[in-house]
Amino acid sequence: MLEKGMKAPQFTLKDKNGTDVSLSDFLGKKVVLYFYPKDNTPGCTRQACAFAAAYKGFQEKGVEVIGVSKDSVASHVKFAEKHGLPFVLLSDPELEAIQAYGVWQEKKLYGKVSMGVVRTTFIIDEQGNIEKVMPRVKPDTNAAEILAEL
Repeated sequence: MLEKGMKAPQFTLKDKNGTDVSLSDFLGKKVVLYFYPKDNTPGCTRQACAFAAAYKGFQEKGVEVIGVSKDSVASHVKFAEKHGLPFVLLSDPELEAIQAYGVWQEKKLYGKVSMGVVRTTFIIDEQGNIEKVMPRVKPDTNAAEILAEL
């Protein structure tokens, strides 16, 4: 797992418009990078809507918010439009960033073991270093906790 002080792994993924977005595009800005399991599921929707509700506060602090899941670009378009999500959503179907950040892990649900994205948030500083790692965050409080900390 990545830790505070480490260089954030670089990646280039497609956003909901099909445009390539690289982490390096945001050098000079603080970034909240959050990984979530799946568009339009209850927990992921609550988390995304909480980030959307707090987005103005992040903008006022000069902080970019980026959500990443393995969902398709088309899925992200529907998810963003349905819930009015104003921030960047990136599609990682090949698990490039998901694995680089160590969030593709074994999960247990009702005794069944499978691999999946563990809901994790990273705060990345203006130089591209990891400032904070927040593993297994709660979808309802994640955005508010980060905003309060910034």
